[in-house]
Amino acid sequence: MRKGKWRLGATVALLTAVLLVGCSSNDSNDSTNGQVKADDDNVSFENVPERFANGEGAKIKVVRKIGGDDHTAQFLAGAQEEAEALGFEVDVFTANGDSARFHDALTQDVDKYDGFIISHGDDEATVATVQELREKGKSVVAFDSLAELQEIEGVTLTSQDDEALADLALGQLVEDYGGEANIVYLWVDGFAPMVRRDAVYKQFLEQYPGLNELERFGVATDDTSVQTQNAVAAMLNKYPQGEIDAIFATWDAFAIGAAQAIREAGRDEVKIYGIDVSNADLQEIQNEASTWSYTAAVDPKLIGAVNVRILAKKLVGEETPETFDLEASLISQEDLLQANEPVNMINLAEIITSWGESDAFEEDWMLILKDYYGK
Repeated sequence: MRKGKWRLGATVALLTAVLLVGCSSNDSNDSTNGQVKADDDNVSFENVPERFANGEGAKIKVVRKIGGDDHTAQFLAGAQEEAEALGFEVDVFTANGDSARFHDALTQDVDKYDGFIISHGDDEATVATVQELREKGKSVVAFDSLAELQEIEGVTLTSQDDEALADLALGQLVEDYGGEANIVYLWVDGFAPMVRRDAVYKQFLEQYPGLNELERFGVATDDTSVQTQNAVAAMLNKYPQGEIDAIFATWDAFAIGAAQAIREAGRDEVKIYGIDVSNADLQEIQNEASTWSYTAAVDPKLIGAVNVRILAKKLVGEETPETFDLEASLISQEDLLQANEPVNMINLAEIITSWGESDAFEEDWMLILKDYYGK
């Protein structure tokens, strides 16, 4: 696990709306006016930075390369809600894995925006684009993107603690099987978080020689879960019952596809250890016929909110870190099934005690703005 970085206790925020993100040029962007003010005119702005004390706010853009999954929707919803709570205008955009559309979104109408939040910028062109944004005076926060971005002055690179996520899931797998298991590895290269998770996986293979990798595969598309389900179904036909112990899925889109394939094949001996969580994931894990036993995760809605807070601090010239990792939690199927009611992203905090609210980067002046804008 990396040292010397700012840390955050994971939390959950109320998921009050479903964010629909379009795929065409007509509906890809969702522009929302964050300038609507509360009726209370007695709020004191004495301690609010001058830039925001006059009610003008800021206009920001959140651009995510990947999309089509619940995690993306929650991340964007968290960013949008936090920005609106501060009185900002915010546009959100997802490129659904299309690099050209991703970069177009970052380079078009740049002058309209004060700052950018970039998610999953995973190619060298992202470095050049962010450098150009900084040269134009734009504030930038990047989530789960290339490590090289932190070398650009003024940029904060945020991420889930991917090493911890992989360590939690794999550590539980090792504990459950005594360090000896035949496993299938669902992973795809080319994404910064996947690379970090893969590094931990390699360390586990070296540390526990009893872990035997049978196969590895994975693809990141707009229908990853469906493609994974088909691939796992075909793979199960190659290995008779008893030859596969577990699947380690480095992305929830992999895990949910694998879970469906395993359930349909009646192969309940194959357990799944995954990463990430969403409402769809929680529903699958709580299916008593599912073999998705554990998932390590950080609340995606909180990730979006924290990125906005960091960007807001940059906009008023306050100190921000070069990097920031969000701490992970381990969620077990057993705990979810023992709950008195169906568990979702709203009430997950009642099951996972470490999944609580956080005030990371939430300055007093931000609370004043939230009070003023009625959030």
